[in-house]
Amino acid sequence: MQVYSIFLTLAGSIIALAFAGLTARKVLKFDRGNDLMKKISDSVKSGANAYLKRQYTVVLVFFAVMFIILSAMSITGLLTPFVPFAFVTGGFFSGLSGFVGMKIATSANARTANACIDGLNKGLRVAFSAGSVMGFTVVGLGLFDISLWFILLKFAFKLTPDAITAAMLTFGMGASSMALFARVGGGIFTKAADVGADLVGKVEAGIPEDDPRNPAVIADNVGDNVGDVAGMGADLYESYVGSVISSMALGVAAFKGSVYGAISVPLLIATAGILCSIIGTFLVRTRENASQKDLLKSLSRGTNFSAVMIAIISFPIVYFCLDGFKTIGIYFAILAGLIAGVLIGRSTEYFTSDSYSPTKKLAQKSETGSATIIIGGLGLGMLSTALPIVIVAACILIAFFVSGGKGNSNLGLYGIALSAVGMLSTLGITLATDAYGPVADNAGGIAEMAGLDKSVRERTDALDSLGNTTAATGKGFAIGSAALTALALMASYINKVKEISPDANTVFDLMSPTVLVGLFIGTCLPFIFAALTMDSVGKAAQSVVVEVRRQFRHIVGLMEGKADADYATCVDLCTKASLREMVLPTVVAIITPILTGIILGYQGVVGMLAGATSCGFLLAIFMSNSGGAWDNAKKYIESGVHGGKGSDQHKGAVVGDTVGDPFKDTSGPSINILIKLLSMVSIVFAAVVVKYHIL
Repeated sequence: MQVYSIFLTLAGSIIALAFAGLTARKVLKFDRGNDLMKKISDSVKSGANAYLKRQYTVVLVFFAVMFIILSAMSITGLLTPFVPFAFVTGGFFSGLSGFVGMKIATSANARTANACIDGLNKGLRVAFSAGSVMGFTVVGLGLFDISLWFILLKFAFKLTPDAITAAMLTFGMGASSMALFARVGGGIFTKAADVGADLVGKVEAGIPEDDPRNPAVIADNVGDNVGDVAGMGADLYESYVGSVISSMALGVAAFKGSVYGAISVPLLIATAGILCSIIGTFLVRTRENASQKDLLKSLSRGTNFSAVMIAIISFPIVYFCLDGFKTIGIYFAILAGLIAGVLIGRSTEYFTSDSYSPTKKLAQKSETGSATIIIGGLGLGMLSTALPIVIVAACILIAFFVSGGKGNSNLGLYGIALSAVGMLSTLGITLATDAYGPVADNAGGIAEMAGLDKSVRERTDALDSLGNTTAATGKGFAIGSAALTALALMASYINKVKEISPDANTVFDLMSPTVLVGLFIGTCLPFIFAALTMDSVGKAAQSVVVEVRRQFRHIVGLMEGKADADYATCVDLCTKASLREMVLPTVVAIITPILTGIILGYQGVVGMLAGATSCGFLLAIFMSNSGGAWDNAKKYIESGVHGGKGSDQHKGAVVGDTVGDPFKDTSGPSINILIKLLSMVSIVFAAVVVKYHIL
């Protein structure tokens, strides 16, 4: 009977999508405000739509090429014939998640600004509801894709459980590929526009943020949607499905007698997470004149409730799907993942929120200029890696040993994979608290450009400031789950090698030259990837800075507000630059594991995956937290401390925030996709590596 639990998962996915649809209808019923607000919102929506259309055209070419390559491999017997199609559907649903999120975000920005006229609570409800649409679209589409493939492969083609999970792992590769394009391309767009708008507008020209005289202001608002919404949606879709599928695959290896029970556990936990998250969304509300801590408590109330509920529900799922109390240790592995996710979120909040001393002390460094605030931010980010590493290490050890890993390593690895599922089980509401931030940010821009009352901007700024904290928390959450999922995928890769070549030596000696060289390659990869993406932002930002300066010089009456800026040119510059620059980092991520495997063999690939996972986790945490702290230090100064807006201290903080922008919104969050994509590519091309490696 356990095999039929997949239909409960299918039902859960439909419930999530239905809830997202109903929430979207509720959001669209709110008033968009006056004609000027509608015009600004339409400009942002038009720019975002145009960018995604061009991005998906480029991505379509990549997927067509990969489909041909995978089809050729399936014809030669290196892959099953289902793999090319699974790859395409994974990419399609990942892109669709981001697209839906972007559509609702661009529809909710003016509505949020207009709602803030009536009060903070109403503005929070509109923005959070828009975030909920993306959150539940991501989990709904993720489980819908998994359910359809499982039903098709099991009941239509009668495949065995190991063949089913082997085929399904490859749509994780499609989802990761799409996510990397979306995160890198969107991240380059949004940060190029942001840097250009800040450096020339706020620092050089001394005009306020989101001032309509700034030619890059519309591009900046477009970037919030294509990077922080569409990119993030695709990113967390692949994190979600990757954790579920990897645990299903390891469950097959760990439980020979009750395979379908082991497969059912992650599916049912994810399904229960949807229901708990839906209930949690109704608990998010606040009072007028609430402080940032009050707003944070409001959001935490919903996420904490969902986490507690899933912790309770997971017990009977494990008990009835597996061997009762004999395997109840696996429940504690899930619990370890849930707790680790909460603790990583709290750690990120502590280091990036201006409610706590690290960011306040960082803001204080602006008193001596931009250099000291940059130095302080780098140090803060480095220090902030210690606690997440301890948390994840403890989670891995607890999950492995309580699951029975000492006697059966496959059981321990299954427990680690389920801890990642536990961490992401409430993604519907967790992502909603993250995705609402860009909506609030756009709402603040519209309030400024439309000349709304100062109190409206104060309310949108309060929501936006909290959004920076929840976004940083969400990134930490995604990075932590990525480390656990990457470890599970590494185990899946080793199992795949054993399946292809039963005599393969899967004992990995650190002193083996191939393992050691692979380790060095993997450790280097996140730095290369970060360098490529940072450089891409720099190049794109330079072109925007030059264009904004040109318009300030040559458009007569622009600074006096008597002439309109040419917003379209800046949007077009960001679009062209991001589409051009996003290709190389993605190609590097896909080709490196294949070349490493062909030269060093599967032992070298395992070394590479180990190096990339450990180094990538640290680098991603460091970059995301540094960027989040710089951003909130700037906003803390803008609240009136250390000279307030327009002061030298503020200008120094803006420079720090400008450095931090590509840290937290381009390179940092992209690295967590990188470490999973490397594993996915390695699994798909395992047969090629085992049969044709040189060393």
